[in-house]
Amino acid sequence: MASTKLFPVTVVGSWSRPAWLVQALRKRQAGELSSEEFNRIADEAVLAAVKYQEDAGVDIVTDGEMRRDNFYSFVVEKLSGMKLMKVSELMDYMKDRAGFEEILRALDVPAFAIKSPIAVDKIGEREGLALDELEFLKQHTARQTKIPLPGPYLLTRSSWFEGLSDKAYPTQEDLAKDIVKILRKEVLALKDRGVDFIQFDEPSLSQVVYGDEAEQTFMCAALGSRRDPSEELEFAVRLMNETVQGISGVKFGVHVCRGNWSRKEDVLLSGNYGPLLPYLMRMQVDQLVLEMATPRAGELEVFKEYRNEKELG
Repeated sequence: MASTKLFPVTVVGSWSRPAWLVQALRKRQAGELSSEEFNRIADEAVLAAVKYQEDAGVDIVTDGEMRRDNFYSFVVEKLSGMKLMKVSELMDYMKDRAGFEEILRALDVPAFAIKSPIAVDKIGEREGLALDELEFLKQHTARQTKIPLPGPYLLTRSSWFEGLSDKAYPTQEDLAKDIVKILRKEVLALKDRGVDFIQFDEPSLSQVVYGDEAEQTFMCAALGSRRDPSEELEFAVRLMNETVQGISGVKFGVHVCRGNWSRKEDVLLSGNYGPLLPYLMRMQVDQLVLEMATPRAGELEVFKEYRNEKELG
């Protein structure tokens, strides 16, 4: 359903989780709470998030990602062949363990506090990634709906780990083929159920253009191997377009931010979006959902050249 507003209001996706929901999530992960019991609790959190958005005048609402562990690691519960692993567990497989430990110290982030979904076998669907979220959301709002999904590049980059993934997938490219298939199937299912906006989260793209410095700000992909930046960005464009090619009737967006794991401004990514824009413009998406609420994002001047090509959200 197309919006009639010139500037429809939406949110990036996630909503602040109440402490009681976080507690319920941890209990479910520990096997102390069934999925059914957890979902009853999460339902209340979703309803509260939707009410806040509607009361504030948001036109395109999300469920706040209330049922998710975080914006991308939740796929472990939805896909077979994936394992949620702490960084402390992955240390033994790192070529430069000492260097990565230094990064964590600089960020003041303990290795046991960060988890990443790792492909340890051939991946496959247990259930849809977010169709259940959309079903509940549409039952409780008459407004347009938005579903955020982890992007194909992010999932590929963060989930392939040498020594753990390469038995099932010799290369990242091999894993990417299955990830694209799964995401594309999910997109079609969401479209059929009437979603208005699908946002692909690709926050680590900003990491790519800032070289080694970026390894200190993005944990969701800092673990993965990396090639030349231009090769990485071309890879990201190709995966996105393979995921959405030929699909109409739904708005697509790609979300990029610059990593906010630390409160130390001097170690976080800084620089404008200029180096990324030629690649983002080639993605078959309608809107760029970019973090701009920080001086580290740079100036808007860099968008002038592309002002008629994409929406800026």
